[in-house]
Amino acid sequence: MKQTKKKGRSMKHKDHYNDDYIVILSKKIFSVMPDFDENTFCCALLGRLDDKELFARLDCIVDAMQSSMPGDYRKNIRAFFNLLGPELERSEGMFQFGWWLWPVGRYVERYGNEDWALSLSFLKELTKRFTGEYAIRPLLQRHPKEVMDELIKWTGDGNVHVRRLASEGVRTRLPWSQKLLVALDEFERYAIILTNLKDDPERFVQKSVGNNLNDLYKDAPEKADFLISQWRETGRSKAQEWIIKHGRRNQK
Repeated sequence: MKQTKKKGRSMKHKDHYNDDYIVILSKKIFSVMPDFDENTFCCALLGRLDDKELFARLDCIVDAMQSSMPGDYRKNIRAFFNLLGPELERSEGMFQFGWWLWPVGRYVERYGNEDWALSLSFLKELTKRFTGEYAIRPLLQRHPKEVMDELIKWTGDGNVHVRRLASEGVRTRLPWSQKLLVALDEFERYAIILTNLKDDPERFVQKSVGNNLNDLYKDAPEKADFLISQWRETGRSKAQEWIIKHGRRNQK
């Protein structure tokens, strides 16, 4: 994703997180968490977000959530399972319908390693409504083998968003995120994830796998070439050829 697009998305979505949203979110959280302090939450945020950019707003919301909820992370996450609402029916619509859940994902991104396994199971459900690609990265950083073993299982999931997260979360150069080199340190597991998805019928997943290759060409081009050569030894598919072309789009 080019910088101009990233800025565009940031400008577009930051305006969702306004005073009306804060009031609605406080009621949603209270509905699943009776000991949530709505008054503390709203007082910390109302009238204080307008001058802030997207991620600053998200972080302010997470700060207020942390101050207004019980101190038991596991209890909070179990409550959040009941907050999510219906799954997306198609691969589209993540930012159209699920944007209101971003602070919840940001909360997991910040505190998820307090119980990484519970957090991972929550992200599997979150990603069916909104992206979990940022929240999963601290879990991968702290528990790379265990998390990637679970992501390998996700590559066979019937939900397109779960399969896509298995790929998107392990990118070395995910936009808006710090570089994460788990793919290089755990290359065997990483290769299994991408190989399992190389013939995925959904373009949403194909694009993520292609972006993984594109990132890999920037950090370890010999590994990207090796992976593609392994794929081609077992046959070709339309999906695979599209992924390879997308992954090599910046190669001369």
